[in-house]
Amino acid sequence: MDLSIIIVNRNTCELLKKCLASIYNNTANLDFEIIVIDNASTDDSIQMTKNRFSQVKIITNNINTGYAFANNQGIKISTGDFILLLNSDTEVLPNCLPTMISYMRVHPQAGLAGCKLLNIDQTLQPSVRRNPRLWDQMVILTKLPNFFPNAIKHYLYSDFDYNHEAEVDQIMGAFMLIRRAVVNQIGGLDQNTFFWFDDVDYCQRTKNAGWQIIYTPIAQIIHLKGYTADKYLPLTKQKMFVKSLLYYFKKQQGIGAYLILLPGAGLSLVLAWLVQLFKIKKKNKDL
Repeated sequence: MDLSIIIVNRNTCELLKKCLASIYNNTANLDFEIIVIDNASTDDSIQMTKNRFSQVKIITNNINTGYAFANNQGIKISTGDFILLLNSDTEVLPNCLPTMISYMRVHPQAGLAGCKLLNIDQTLQPSVRRNPRLWDQMVILTKLPNFFPNAIKHYLYSDFDYNHEAEVDQIMGAFMLIRRAVVNQIGGLDQNTFFWFDDVDYCQRTKNAGWQIIYTPIAQIIHLKGYTADKYLPLTKQKMFVKSLLYYFKKQQGIGAYLILLPGAGLSLVLAWLVQLFKIKKKNKDL
């Protein structure tokens, strides 16, 4: 089999329907399977998938296991030469998947690849970043980019040319095409990252293992960025981000990096709590 497409879903029924339809409608001459891992959805996601896309394999979890754990469940039962981790809030555009598989087959050093991501209005969605540094993340934790956006230009790779193919440090996990040999060598995603930094960590591990990470504009998808994360309250979302951030830096750069980031992490939680409190008061006032 050419490709195994793994989609983690939690309460995104309508988006998942569009995502699955886009794959089947826009993918020809490719032998593929789709595996949906449902993380305790309370909407009609599972029933919709069974009714409309009976060929899709479904794994149902009774709790929200997190993005990395769920993807690993799909990876374990996948059979394709390549594995695509695809967000449920995406739509695959015509010939995207065959084009990407063909690219990977003629570029054997590419262990992991990402395509061009577009917003709903067809404008470019930045999806390439440099490896995170302590300075970048401390600035993000203190919310300074809200006032000084240029402070993280280097990390966000603001000068990257999305019209040209390039080897990069990391690509967004919304569309992450992985060679089977990479999974066989380094394993699946790190399950200690619940929602954030799983893709960052996997890119780092892939490069450390000697593979290239490639961005190419030859194929495109539409991505509704932030849809899943925006469902969480500010403090809950920030707790998940902080936990994954601290774990990533402790793992990749040691205890010293962890301790440096700790004060900023604490401050970010306080700021998130204040934002949440303000939103709740405003909502109550508007009622």
